[in-house]
Amino acid sequence: MTRRHLPTFSAMQCFESSARHLSFTRAAEELNLTQSAVSKQVAQLEAILEHPLFRRVRRRLQLTAEGMLYLTDVRKVLAQVEMSTRYMQAYGGENEVLNISTLPTFGARWLMPRLNGFRFRHPGIVLNISNRAEPFDLDQANVDVAFFFGQGVWPRAECIAVHEERLVPVCAPALLQQAPVHRPEDLLQRVLLQMASRPEQWHDWFEAQGLYSEHSYYGPRFDSFEMVISAARAGCGLALVPDFLAQEELDEGKLVIPWDAPMPGAGAYYMAIPEHKFELEKVRRFREWILERG
Repeated sequence: MTRRHLPTFSAMQCFESSARHLSFTRAAEELNLTQSAVSKQVAQLEAILEHPLFRRVRRRLQLTAEGMLYLTDVRKVLAQVEMSTRYMQAYGGENEVLNISTLPTFGARWLMPRLNGFRFRHPGIVLNISNRAEPFDLDQANVDVAFFFGQGVWPRAECIAVHEERLVPVCAPALLQQAPVHRPEDLLQRVLLQMASRPEQWHDWFEAQGLYSEHSYYGPRFDSFEMVISAARAGCGLALVPDFLAQEELDEGKLVIPWDAPMPGAGAYYMAIPEHKFELEKVRRFREWILERG
């Protein structure tokens, strides 16, 4: 489909409003258009899609199955345009926006506390922070700085180590009261909370203790350390987590280490910066700020 055959933004607005009100008349009032203009826009949209979006039943509108399907995507498009517009209106031209990507738990527990005060030292830089757990292209995503876990390699980027990792087993204190741990083998009898992106980590930890069991692969799986830590706090089982991510719970006694045998992680946490952005002023200032507080 060529771009000239794609629907206009106005047509999508008319369709979304008509679908919300199930009325061309009320959509016209909302959009400050005539009823015939709204109806014509929707008809043109239906012609492009080659599918009916509404049924006209006794002068009332009903969404078709195709209309309901299309409405979901149209609302996403309109929401994205609105968000981008509000974003530009809020920040204007005097501020520089720094787009940052981070792993969810690392961002919440390590990065956020280190951002305190940045705004006061650099009032002209606005931080736009998002969570990304999967690999992505820095340029396509328009990301200036990405925090990630690995071996310090990212295509077309300069990578700077910001934190090493030690994995420790943790659990709620109540679990130890029910059945104390006298040796690492005792942990194999417990529910092992699994990190979906690191299926081997319990196996590697037990291997470091000279143990092997297929049980190390079994247990509830979670897609973030935040969820794993929360599950451990709730008494759902044992978690194997980076100690610094669970430090608050350990300090407060909400989690304990049942067997103190830290294991180095298979990588470290890095800050990746696209090569062509490395010397940008806003990036340099942020980089220096983080390294001062690393």
